[in-house]
Amino acid sequence: MRLCSAAVAVVLLALQCLPGTAYSTLSDETLKNKIPRPQSDDFDIKTGPILAPILVPRVPGTENSLKVLNHFVQYFRNELPEWTVSFQNSTSKTPTHGNKEIPFRNFIATRHPPWVVAGNAGYLTLVAHYDSKYHPDGFIGATDSAAPCAMIMSAVRSIDAALTRKWQKMQDEGLDLDFDEEHSRGIQVLFLDGEEAFQSWTATDSIYGARSLAEEWDQAMYPAMSTYKTMLNSIELFVLLDLLGCGESLPIPSWMQNTHWSYQHMAEMESRLRNLGLFRSDPKQTWLPEKDKKNDAHFNQNIMQDDHIPFVARGVPTLHLIPSRFPSQWHKIGDNAEYLDIPTVEDWSLLTAAFAAEYLELEGYFDERPVAQDTLVRDELPP
Repeated sequence: MRLCSAAVAVVLLALQCLPGTAYSTLSDETLKNKIPRPQSDDFDIKTGPILAPILVPRVPGTENSLKVLNHFVQYFRNELPEWTVSFQNSTSKTPTHGNKEIPFRNFIATRHPPWVVAGNAGYLTLVAHYDSKYHPDGFIGATDSAAPCAMIMSAVRSIDAALTRKWQKMQDEGLDLDFDEEHSRGIQVLFLDGEEAFQSWTATDSIYGARSLAEEWDQAMYPAMSTYKTMLNSIELFVLLDLLGCGESLPIPSWMQNTHWSYQHMAEMESRLRNLGLFRSDPKQTWLPEKDKKNDAHFNQNIMQDDHIPFVARGVPTLHLIPSRFPSQWHKIGDNAEYLDIPTVEDWSLLTAAFAAEYLELEGYFDERPVAQDTLVRDELPP
């Protein structure tokens, strides 16, 4: 990713402000005692079942890239069997490979209410790229974006059982669920390939997977009379996580006026989790400082070039969670496993899960959390 010129930002400014979707606040009791936290070993950089397999060089078209893709598949198959997994594949020439076509494989996992047919479900879509840079040799990209992928994987597992309970209860009560937008909302995960430039960032040497997916979904028509015209239209909110997981203080601005409402909801959740003492990371940090920014305030026109660009250009509302000042090891060999601050990784996963739970209106559908998860570990951290 990189900063782009103000000219590209015109696309965003042309979009009208969209109203916030239905949103049900989680109680303090749910946050403290019910919503599952990341499991203790999920993010161990050597053995963690979620994060460790991603912490390898994973350039598109390589064996490691396929191994990471298979890791995603196995995780959803074993941990989230109610989700539907699919792929969107493409090939492209790059400046570094001559006439050779490089494969790009986007991973897609989707879950929506069981009574909803294709074309009638709208999605909260959680997104990160899983590829790593071609140069320097051996580059891992722990914050860019192995850790964001792991955060999303843990977050969706945390809310999955509550989704099942909600939808089962709705069916058991015999509600009229047809053609009701609120009752047709699902969740989707996209792990995109080929975000990084192979040589230097240009319109054609970057975001290979995102460009291919956005174009294909823009043309993928649902049946006539569906709620949504295309697969792209069914994305209610595209939440892109990038450059997250180090311990540096890197505030994230609210980049886009039309989704400022969603930034405010996530910022409010961050504040609540901090005030309740549920974060393990540095309590002096604030990741989302623009909660009180007004809708008529200035929004940075030098928007970040990232995987969201081809989606935004087609009108998809986007919440872009990326700091305006990049991590000190950005695109350096030092962006490795040891660079991650694991409490920060865990807290971002919890924040993402809580935001998704509110978006999907899951208050009242979480079971009591196991006692072992109730013990906060902040006291174990060094002073």
